[in-house]
Amino acid sequence: MAEAQNSPAGSTTAGSIAVAAESTVVSRMSAPPSFDVADFPVPHGREEEWRFTPLERLRGLHDGTATATGGVKVDVQAPAGVTVESVGRDDARLRRAGKPVDRVAAQAFSAFERASVVTVPKDTVLAEPIRIAVHGEGGTAFGHQVIELGAFAEAVVVIDHTGDAVLAANVDYLLGDGAKLTVVSVQDWDDKAVHVGQHNALIGRDASFKSVVVTFGGDVVRLHPRVAYAGPGGEAELFGLYFTDAGQHQEHRLLVTHNAPHCKSNVVYKGALQGDAAHAVWIGDVLIEAAAEGTDTYEMNRNLVLTDGARVDSVPNLEIETGEIAGAGHASATGRFDDEQLFYLMARGIRESDARRLVVRGFFAELVQQIGLADIQERLLSRIEEELEAAVA
Repeated sequence: MAEAQNSPAGSTTAGSIAVAAESTVVSRMSAPPSFDVADFPVPHGREEEWRFTPLERLRGLHDGTATATGGVKVDVQAPAGVTVESVGRDDARLRRAGKPVDRVAAQAFSAFERASVVTVPKDTVLAEPIRIAVHGEGGTAFGHQVIELGAFAEAVVVIDHTGDAVLAANVDYLLGDGAKLTVVSVQDWDDKAVHVGQHNALIGRDASFKSVVVTFGGDVVRLHPRVAYAGPGGEAELFGLYFTDAGQHQEHRLLVTHNAPHCKSNVVYKGALQGDAAHAVWIGDVLIEAAAEGTDTYEMNRNLVLTDGARVDSVPNLEIETGEIAGAGHASATGRFDDEQLFYLMARGIRESDARRLVVRGFFAELVQQIGLADIQERLLSRIEEELEAAVA
């Protein structure tokens, strides 16, 4: 397995696998964050934030030619005590977590009709998850979702994307002091769907945020999770699992900004790829600002290439502006399917197809356990089985 850890910036290529080594400088955007789409030039693919993305497959989301036609149905199922509102663009809560950082995110903010705000009151501990179903029915849509937890509230939120759509949508997570939020975002789109989204989390003092991003379907899926801290003592765990099939482009670009002292972050993303022209991109940026003394952070990306013809670009970046930190590190590794593991299992009477499933399930086991919801975990494992069966066939 090719690995880059604490090495100079650069890249290596091994057959159909591309591994981009980490840098000491966080990836810079070509334009400052803004809610105004006019502040962002139309990307051409040469910009740092767009150089891996197949712009021609975004169906006009990047250049303003995409127009809303509906076709996306959103259903929110929330336990008693949770408030669900439909608000306009002038609601102040829609601007608290962070500004759009690229043209598609700004277009999404400028074009949605109504935003959904889900609020968990302070001191409320939910026994059941909040479930948000986003189902595409063939159209183009723009959206905005806000999840807000009051001080010391605790909740689990599942955002489930299915069907066929061209969707640009932003999601904001606002955590009050001492709050605890777990979010599971599932991208299980049909084969032709396009999904571009920015996820902003603002973590209050001593609050805890856990995100689990699961990406399977879609023609192009490009997600941009971002984390910042509203006070000291906050903790963020960002987990991700993706299975990239033939022809698919799946891109996850993360930024954790440590802008408050004594906060923690831990990032673990894992992906498996198979089939011709399967392309996965993972960009992991961590910025430790001068004021963020006592920061403890680590990020890791692992990729398992199951067949020839697949490509991975993995770029962990770490920028530190203060020497007064508890710890900071990052790592990236990409490798082919381990034939020795396969031989070991087959030598003990296990069929090759079953052995491959065991190896892949073991690779993802750590992240599956982070989900914590039996129905989602079972569905995830079933989808992995389906992908592996397709490869064998």
